[in-house]
Amino acid sequence: MKKSFVLSLIPCFMLCLSAHADNDCAKRKDVPDTPQTLQQIIELGICRNPNTSAAYLAAESTRLNKNTGYASYLPKVDATASVTSQYRRENWTDPAKGASLSASWLIFDFGKRYADLGALSAVWRATGFDYNNATQNYVYEIIAAYYGMLTTDAEVKVATDLVTVARGAQDIASKKFSAGAVARADVLKADTTLAMRELELQRATGNRQIAKGRLLYLLSFSQEQELQITDMPTNFGSETESKAVAELIETAKRQRPDLLSSAESTNAAWHRRNAAFLRNLPSISATGSLTYDLSDNYDQFGMNPNDKWGGTIGIRASMPIFAGFANTYNARSQQAAYERAKEQQRAKEDSVSMDIWTAYQNYQTAQKVLEQANVLLKSAIESEKVVAGMYRVGRATMLDWQTQQADLASAQRQNISARYDLYVKRAALALAMGELQEELANAETNIETL
Repeated sequence: MKKSFVLSLIPCFMLCLSAHADNDCAKRKDVPDTPQTLQQIIELGICRNPNTSAAYLAAESTRLNKNTGYASYLPKVDATASVTSQYRRENWTDPAKGASLSASWLIFDFGKRYADLGALSAVWRATGFDYNNATQNYVYEIIAAYYGMLTTDAEVKVATDLVTVARGAQDIASKKFSAGAVARADVLKADTTLAMRELELQRATGNRQIAKGRLLYLLSFSQEQELQITDMPTNFGSETESKAVAELIETAKRQRPDLLSSAESTNAAWHRRNAAFLRNLPSISATGSLTYDLSDNYDQFGMNPNDKWGGTIGIRASMPIFAGFANTYNARSQQAAYERAKEQQRAKEDSVSMDIWTAYQNYQTAQKVLEQANVLLKSAIESEKVVAGMYRVGRATMLDWQTQQADLASAQRQNISARYDLYVKRAALALAMGELQEELANAETNIETL
């Protein structure tokens, strides 16, 4: 389990290290001037995001707390010094001065120290997996916002092109009306269509600003800045597509951080239960002390009857006999907590199976939708060209042309939505499997336009 914990954290730490290569990324106020790739956006976000930083510090805190568990295996040494004076018969006696050094070393406790250390170690690993999970969820939010902004960018471009087409149609209708080839109704229809396309452009521009603001928010920048990003269409996870759902679930059980965190929480509960039981057993310790008397207490002959040096050494055994049933109730409480942790782990495994199933089906559906959207767009482009040509020679009406323009606009929007939705759905599948960083690494080396 410890090995899998380390392997699971490597991608997150690599992302963090690369993000911190720019020492000023957390302090900068302005976004980069150059267009940013998805990987650059993610690295910048992880460097600046307070939630992932807080999760990392929580993992670091539990690591240091885990190290305190090793202290029980080492001797304990205490040093004391004292100066005391007694008040007797309205007079203060001469001060008695001394120093002592005492040590104790727990030799045997039937494994209680091991149980305590095991619980602390399991909590540390669970918190590490929580950090990994927080990072992966944040990365997924970045991916969704990144492709959301690309979607709105593409919709603005499509809306702009449709305005150009509508303006061209209006110009043609006006010329044909002036020549007496068509009725004024065609010009009015063209004017209406142009106004609708300009309205759609304004809406697309507004949606683009909202998507940009969402991405800037995730990067901890002010929303009024302008961020440039590069399009990165990617063929995600071609190998994973051929896997069976059962195999995907098994993969998730090995590497999904929240499931591994749940398993470590169960492990910690198991150690706590054992430690609670072992508190009812005896413990054996070695003890010793060394004292030195600094007081000047002389008798009537001018001699100090007290030895300067003194000391003790021994073996001490202790066993709790009765503590008001506290140990008994604590052992039962920890047993119930352990059973609860096992049920929570089982519930998490069921949840992971459902997440995998849903994400896989959504991804498969997104692939089919994109295929059909490509076919629809190709057909709509050809149909619009044909009807536009027919209108110019008087073999089609303005209504026919406007209908084809509307179909083309719908096909373009569906294609844009399907295209970027596929990337988001693939990222969701990778997140459900716990391998989001691996998919991002593949994305950098397998850029391919669909």
